[in-house]
Amino acid sequence: MKRVLLTGMSGTGKSTAIGALAALGYKAVDTDEGGLSEVVGVPEDEPTGLDPGQDWVWREDRIQALLSTEDADVLFLAGCAPNQGRFYPQFDHVILLSAPAGVIVERLATRRTNPYGKRPEEVARVLGLIQTVEPLLRRGAGHEIDTDVPLDRVVAEVLRIAGERA
Repeated sequence: MKRVLLTGMSGTGKSTAIGALAALGYKAVDTDEGGLSEVVGVPEDEPTGLDPGQDWVWREDRIQALLSTEDADVLFLAGCAPNQGRFYPQFDHVILLSAPAGVIVERLATRRTNPYGKRPEEVARVLGLIQTVEPLLRRGAGHEIDTDVPLDRVVAEVLRIAGERA
């Protein structure tokens, strides 16, 4: 089974892309759902994706169980968490989804599927993480897709990287 991780900052389109892959019949899982992630306490000064003193991490036992399941030809997983690097060796491809900051701010303001990014301090935090965390994600990824294009082009590129037909 091939395993492909779609990662990136809030607002880059991870959930939208994973939903489109699921609609095409692929096993496609968003780590923000189904109890795969949880909020944990962290030092107040640690740069995180949530409020100071909180971070959103993968539940490692559940992620490992998902990655160990052999019930599909391809598993697409979408998410971004500080502990995801522990699982990189199990992925065939790590794809960074990125977008210009202005596009991300607009998406955060208008999305209806996730409340994160509506408060000014959350937007500021995401913009800061683009400067600090996104470069780390870029180093760990084998591929990068700019999602400031139509969704069908993003999905086609993900499938091309994964060796699947669009």
